[in-house]
Amino acid sequence: MSYQVTARKWRPMIFDDVVGQSHVTNTLRNAIASNRVAHAYIFSGTRGCGKTTTSPHSCPFAQLPFPVNQNPDNICEVCKEIIEGRGLDVIEIDGASNRGVEEIRNLRDSVRYTPTRGKYKIYIIDEVHMLTKEAFNALLKRLKTSDARRIYICHNGSATKYQ
Repeated sequence: MSYQVTARKWRPMIFDDVVGQSHVTNTLRNAIASNRVAHAYIFSGTRGCGKTTTSPHSCPFAQLPFPVNQNPDNICEVCKEIIEGRGLDVIEIDGASNRGVEEIRNLRDSVRYTPTRGKYKIYIIDEVHMLTKEAFNALLKRLKTSDARRIYICHNGSATKYQ
């Protein structure tokens, strides 16, 4: 049996399980219910407030044609792929390690490919506040020119940067 970090083992799998973030989950649920999913979301706050916990299960909801009560069902193949980290339509980028403009250019190259299984290709950029100024400007350009099949979820841990 392999070891799994507690934060991953007990990560909420549906919006109902998220504690203390009802304003976020309600916003996402309303977007699903009205079929008005935005092309970009920014989760901002101090360390430990739930940015990274909340966004991964924001991914399946956007992929499903008929989510159960605006929650992912977590039993279909698309949900399983995302939960197990093998979904080709969800790309996670660590902004602290990949903070230069070259890494954002690589993102631009991957954006050319259409989603493989779901409706959207989802890019989660953790610690977006760690990007260099030039890299962030390149990311903004990508966000402004994005098509309807892309969703960007950015985690910003700095209250004074990029808001």
